[in-house]
Amino acid sequence: MKKIFLLATAAVTMGLASCDIDNVENIGEMSTSEFPKSDADIEAVLAGVYQNLNETHANPQMSFLYAACLASDDQLGGGGTNDKLMQAEDLLLNTGSDMTNQFYADRYKGIARANTLIKVLNEADMDEKIKNVGLGETLFLRAFYYYELASMYGNVPLITDPEQEDSHQGDIKVLWGQILQDLRDACEKLPATRRSDGRIDKYTAEAMLGRAWLFYTGMYGNGTDITALTSTSYSPLTSVDLNDETTLTKQNVIDYIDDCVNNSGYELVPDFRNLWAYTNKTVVNDYPYTAGQGLKWVEDDNAVNPESMFAIKFNKMASWSTTIGYSNGIALHFGVRGAQSYENTFPFGQGWGAGPVAPNLVNDWKAAEPNDVRLKATVCFVNDTLEMPAYTYGGWADWVQETDYYQKKWSPIVCKNNGSVPAASDGEAPPAYVVFENIMYGHTGGLEGGYGNNFQLDNIHDLVLIRFADVLLMQSELKENVDGINKVRARAGLDPISSYSLMALQNERRWEFACEGIRWNDIRRWHIAATQLAKQENQPVYYCGNPSNNYAHNGGYAARYKATAGFQKMPDTQISLGTVVQNDGWTDSSSEYGGW
Repeated sequence: MKKIFLLATAAVTMGLASCDIDNVENIGEMSTSEFPKSDADIEAVLAGVYQNLNETHANPQMSFLYAACLASDDQLGGGGTNDKLMQAEDLLLNTGSDMTNQFYADRYKGIARANTLIKVLNEADMDEKIKNVGLGETLFLRAFYYYELASMYGNVPLITDPEQEDSHQGDIKVLWGQILQDLRDACEKLPATRRSDGRIDKYTAEAMLGRAWLFYTGMYGNGTDITALTSTSYSPLTSVDLNDETTLTKQNVIDYIDDCVNNSGYELVPDFRNLWAYTNKTVVNDYPYTAGQGLKWVEDDNAVNPESMFAIKFNKMASWSTTIGYSNGIALHFGVRGAQSYENTFPFGQGWGAGPVAPNLVNDWKAAEPNDVRLKATVCFVNDTLEMPAYTYGGWADWVQETDYYQKKWSPIVCKNNGSVPAASDGEAPPAYVVFENIMYGHTGGLEGGYGNNFQLDNIHDLVLIRFADVLLMQSELKENVDGINKVRARAGLDPISSYSLMALQNERRWEFACEGIRWNDIRRWHIAATQLAKQENQPVYYCGNPSNNYAHNGGYAARYKATAGFQKMPDTQISLGTVVQNDGWTDSSSEYGGW
């Protein structure tokens, strides 16, 4: 059985899956002499704060992570002719009145849970070490949820008190001051101990502090208005005033990142390919690209990935009657668009065809690093029979922005049925191919949702959000040296570089994290987004199986970026509540996607 690391227990998970944590036992009104008393008390409530990570995976297409993949210059929108949301996120356009409101509402639900627990813990009379661990984890999660909201929408209301009545937008500097303060405080409160149970530790907080610092200080280095945000000048801040009247400096952040690199115990997986599920033991010797090379997935049989610092965990509890967020919805959405036999696409499974790899990424990569093992480890070339046996263009015959390239990292993976997964009903032959988790973690076909080769619910491999490689490259960027860059290059089989440059750092981050949702905020904070996004135009694509070009919509990628700075439309529901005003670039018909 796949273990449930991230949520305290199955019972707690199920108990908190469908309600706000402060309604479970009215915790906010309980006397701190009654609650919490122990580590177990904190665990019970903290499970609900963590659970919000999975909650958004019931509708992953509305999430920041999903939008960040599609909006970047490395992936297109994809999907079918009716999947306008996917294409709109790629084109920086809107479809419908409330395109991403579910994500907005879900993340604030997680923040509300975090606020309640933080308040209770701050008032509790209990062991300080236990209290600080709970506070550290909760502060991290609140900061992460705000980081995603602020990256997605810009200036969102800052709420830190569960009894706070005013939930209107304030000063964007105060919002980011709180995000950075929460992460700094998490670094200080969590013990200097690496965890391997899927929970937040001190070093994960240090890594996230680096990521948030680099985005905010770069993105807002020139100012906060639309002209400053879309300027091509890169002038990052070197200090930020926090809300507790202290100051966080660049050197402070360097010290935290150095601590993570030197003391965390996290490390690079020696072979880059072993990070990804297509090297799992049920597939590796049947997939021509990996066969006979001694590869082994780092998560085989629930093994701990030594490079994974922050990941969303999934489990077999996904069903239509509980929440599909317990399954990896990103994998489903980024799978090969349907109606093809697994014999044609093995080992890559079926899905909705979101995020096809942009040809400009492949062309840039081949020109810059033709010997980089990460290119084929990341991108599947569908015309190469060692990659995909007999791919058929069109799939369901309605695919938009289809390219010759799929991303491999977050794909659903299928394996050959070893006989342990039976036919779905009497009289049918057992399936020849099954979602690999059915074999690795055991077939349990009696669960609702049919866990037992249900391609929509059975993908449960980890979704890794922060890898140690990111910390190494952040260290190089902050210190302007090649140490971290060359460690990452050595793992990829590439020669070291002799001197640091921002361009070298930018390229290394692009190749290392291609199709992991990181590139979007990188090109924004470096103020190169408009130029890079425009390179997607006129790239060769297929529309409904026919050759075409990725043509500009509503003025083109650069025009839409300059109008919006990459921030999404504020959901109409939130506008109607009066808590936010609409973002730049979303107030007239020029922002509406009418279809391909």
